[in-house]
Amino acid sequence: MILKPIPTHVVTGFLGVGKTSFIQYLLAHKPVGEIWAVLVNEFGEIGIDGELLRGEGGDVAIKEVAGGCLCCAAGVPTQVAVNQLIAKAKPDRLFIEPTGLGHPKAIVETLSQGHFQQVLSMRASLCLVDPRKLNDPRYLESELFTQQLHIADLILANKMDLASDDDVKRLEAYLTQQAIKAEVMPVQVSKLLLENDAALYQSLNLHYFERPTAWRAQIPARQTLGSTLTGALQRPTLPFDEAPEAQTLQFDEQGIYRASNQHEGRYTLGWVFDYRYEFDFEALLAWVKQQGYLRLKAVMITDEGIAALNFVDGQLSVQELDDSLDSRLEIIASESLSQTEVEMALLSLSKRLSI
Repeated sequence: MILKPIPTHVVTGFLGVGKTSFIQYLLAHKPVGEIWAVLVNEFGEIGIDGELLRGEGGDVAIKEVAGGCLCCAAGVPTQVAVNQLIAKAKPDRLFIEPTGLGHPKAIVETLSQGHFQQVLSMRASLCLVDPRKLNDPRYLESELFTQQLHIADLILANKMDLASDDDVKRLEAYLTQQAIKAEVMPVQVSKLLLENDAALYQSLNLHYFERPTAWRAQIPARQTLGSTLTGALQRPTLPFDEAPEAQTLQFDEQGIYRASNQHEGRYTLGWVFDYRYEFDFEALLAWVKQQGYLRLKAVMITDEGIAALNFVDGQLSVQELDDSLDSRLEIIASESLSQTEVEMALLSLSKRLSI
């Protein structure tokens, strides 16, 4: 039984802009007693963002949809995942983080129609942008980049420790050119997270968390999936309401699970190494810094503890975690990669303990 629609926010931004760190920041300031839920779609197949967010406490429910675009197939994957998450968590607030290579407009449209109109209250959509990217013509020519900005009710110009005021002015000029009127707020999420600074959260809570998304008003209402509304206070039953058992990874005799995918001109390779693998922390960092991929993310068990790695645009960030059941690493590249060669390099940086 849903007594009132769940406030729901879509958090967008291109690969490596800091969406997961931003959601971590929001979760760190969640009101006591509220249950929040996060639906994460990763472009790769392994699922690493969920591991980073899971440590935020028992009153936060995380669901991952790995592989490709959450908003494909006429929104059906979105509807399945959202219904499962709502049925399990019954959250007070929901955040949806699509892959940086996804189509967020389709998500907002899907969740603003049909039975979701009685279940979800689509609030302000938040888009993170690295202002330095406005120097790269590939971003300006990208339909996805522009679409993320068009649906945003607030644009967070992130990584201001690396960007300049001129970068922000260039972003604002581009938004004017595209007739995008959303406010631009310069932030440095990593610093706010590190210093436990609640200023940004307080501003969002005051000005944006209760604001309906402007994009919703442009969408004509229509029924989806043939659902019939049964009353404003009751959520209609869908065939997806019961979440299936969590997928069990099938490790080989070496204790390794592998996955790969190709979508929209991007290639992914991913590995999960069982808990007996221990990686040389310093050697692993040195290897990561030598890579030239679009994106590398990992949660690794090392000889110096559990480390979360994020490598994008030549910048490596490292975060210490309390625990992990295995080691996970995923690569996103613009060209096909040799899984065997990369795996051999990773194995050379590790040892498998006898336990």
